[in-house]
Amino acid sequence: MIPPLRIRAYSGIPTLDEYFKGGHEFLDILINLCQLKSNEKVLDVGCGCGQMAIFLTKYLSNVGLYEGFDINKAAIGWCNKEISSRHRNFTFSYADVYNKYYNPGGYLKPSEFKFPFQSQSFDLVLLKSVFTHMLPADVENYLSEVSHVLKKGGRSLITFFLLNDESLEHIKRGVSSLNFRYDMGVYRTISPYEPEAAVAYDERFIRGLYDDCKLEIMEPIQFGSWCGRSRFLSYQDIVVASRL
Repeated sequence: MIPPLRIRAYSGIPTLDEYFKGGHEFLDILINLCQLKSNEKVLDVGCGCGQMAIFLTKYLSNVGLYEGFDINKAAIGWCNKEISSRHRNFTFSYADVYNKYYNPGGYLKPSEFKFPFQSQSFDLVLLKSVFTHMLPADVENYLSEVSHVLKKGGRSLITFFLLNDESLEHIKRGVSSLNFRYDMGVYRTISPYEPEAAVAYDERFIRGLYDDCKLEIMEPIQFGSWCGRSRFLSYQDIVVASRL
């Protein structure tokens, strides 16, 4: 179950080496950092080409459950055809949510979109490289929805580009893989014309949103290599939190 290149490229993982390396890496992170159990219910927001779903088919048991949704209709179509047909506890749905960079024709506003699931439905919610392409009002709404669908004591794993003294210094020195030169207040972007292409957030702003949404960050934040750090867990910054 390997997605074709046209589907993988949309998710930013065109090579098979990146596909397998990233899948193995985040499966290990979900198990070891989030304590994911094989019988739990997982929501994958922005599931893309089903990279994590494919690796989770080898880990989740028959009583475990996976739900994924994405704004790319072709990717969701492939996932339903190739994954759901083989694994009945894996379900994918299309969300026609607007994104200037990834879905400019989207009908639904991301600042108003409601996750199509009941309250406290999931043990774990994953957003991998989603908030790195969303603006503040949209992030605030999605984080509130994450809290809404998480069971009490459930965990979320969300990746970011976080701006703090260390990452800002690396950006200033020119060693960051992304320059984030356009300062928009609580966030920076690499493009003033398509800001969703890559978005970095002030760490203090993000921490405040977590507090507002009753999500307790499980310290420490696992900062990534994107800005040029020598010590890191992954490329993007990883925030794991539990629902209060």
